[in-house]
Amino acid sequence: MTNSVQFAILEQGVSAWNEWRAAHPDVLIDLSGADLYGVDLSRINLNHANLQKAFLERANLTDADLMHADLSRANLIEARLITANLRRANLARANLFGSDLLGADLTDADLTAATLANASLASARIEGARVSGCWVYGVNVRDLQGEFSEQTDLVITHRGQPTITVDNIKVAQFVYLFLNNQEIREAIDTLTSKTVLLLGHFGTPDRKAILETLKDGLRKYDLLPVVFEYERPSEKDFTDTIRTLASLSYFVIADMTNPKAAPLDLPTTLPDYQVPFVPIIQVGERPFAMMNGLHKKYPWVLEPVPYTSAAMLRQELKTAIIDPALKKRNKLRFNEIIEQRIKTTRELRGKGEE
Repeated sequence: MTNSVQFAILEQGVSAWNEWRAAHPDVLIDLSGADLYGVDLSRINLNHANLQKAFLERANLTDADLMHADLSRANLIEARLITANLRRANLARANLFGSDLLGADLTDADLTAATLANASLASARIEGARVSGCWVYGVNVRDLQGEFSEQTDLVITHRGQPTITVDNIKVAQFVYLFLNNQEIREAIDTLTSKTVLLLGHFGTPDRKAILETLKDGLRKYDLLPVVFEYERPSEKDFTDTIRTLASLSYFVIADMTNPKAAPLDLPTTLPDYQVPFVPIIQVGERPFAMMNGLHKKYPWVLEPVPYTSAAMLRQELKTAIIDPALKKRNKLRFNEIIEQRIKTTRELRGKGEE
């Protein structure tokens, strides 16, 4: 039951409460079940407080100190918890539907089975926090700081719909957007069925002409060019960026005309791509040594395509680059299906022998 004396002090306002709390730091705070609907509690000191089942819907708890507070089963619907200190707080089964936890500190907090639907955890610190069993439909987890210690069985679907669960809150946000946003589904379909990644050095006027020829030619055949240009040597490692773009692409065209501008680790990362990879090179140039013979080592790498000029590229783009790349992609997909069937057959046979 709520402590009536403490509640009376709280009704006098945050300043009065904080003064009293500073003078009585060791007093157990019991505000369980308190009705604090819409109350401005910004910057209040409620650390270690018992707020079980408290009614805090639409309350303003911006910058509040709720470290170690027990907010289990509390109603925090649409509450403002911006930059609140919730370190080691107990929020198990709390209802945080539509609440704003922008920049909040949730380090080691327990949010097990809490409702986080439509809540914003953007930029929140979540190292060691537990969110397993949460309803996370529509949650915003942009720029999270740290990693959850537990995040299994997260429900991403709306109430009344067949339940879909995942074990990663960032994946949950992505799958939610994918399922509920037609534009995102169309964008992903476009990425995987039309995008062609162009790699190379296109910084000089003659190289710009080659780039524009490739882009215009791809657009002509309803393909979407995405350009990653190596403008100058850099100590920064772009391998992960290229790998991600390649994995989302229909196929890759890499202009190896300027070996010094090409990524030195490109040949060693080719095993990670497994999408059709078409090297092209201007006649008279020599590819760097490690590119030789890669088409024999990796089935998704095509033989280098030589060209003399932008005009030649424009004329032969479809027959020398696009058609072979699409043929290679179809073959790779076919081989994947066959390999999967062989694997499945072996597994079934193995179970039969048992």
